Amino acid sequence: MASALAAHSSFAFSPSSRLKSSVPHPSPAFSPSGHRLLASFPEFRGLKIQMPSPKLSLLSTGARNSRVSRRSGGRVVCEAQETTIDIPAVTDATWQSLVLKADGPVLVEFWAPWCGPCRMIHPVVAELSVEYAGKLKFFKLNTDESPSIASKYGIRSIPTIMIFSNGEKKDAVIGAVPKTTLTTTIGKFL
Repeated sequence: MASALAAHSSFAFSPSSRLKSSVPHPSPAFSPSGHRLLASFPEFRGLKIQMPSPKLSLLSTGARNSRVSRRSGGRVVCEAQETTIDIPAVTDATWQSLVLKADGPVLVEFWAPWCGPCRMIHPVVAELSVEYAGKLKFFKLNTDESPSIASKYGIRSIPTIMIFSNGEKKDAVIGAVPKTTLTTTIGKFL
């Protein structure tokens, strides 16, 4: 069984880096002479094989279902469209107008670029900003660039998510928490 898996996975990698896995891989295609030439991965729709030279073998049945010669030396390039949602930033200069004088509740994510947990929670906050569009305003504040606001609100750990309403701090969630925790907190103020 292990040798069969190694044979199936070796077509996608160089012989020196065989991958042994229990995940089934697609069977390689064979040329009329019996040599293994092609591998097809139709489930990966956001990837494209970038070929270093037009002379190398590239057979395509469409832009989304490419097949590439094993010996092509091509590299995989992600062609997925921009999928991140950029939360607007708030600074010392814009804090008063965007957060304290805002109509309705405001969620502010206190973060810093060097903070690993902050980077983990960014996509969660971005998803929530789409889900609650029109009901809740979302901003992020870089604590390195605006330390006075972070100090004023007692931010000692990041990420910290705060919800403001009518210019007052209503609630805070500290740390990289699950989406459900943030959803529950937001639900209290809508």
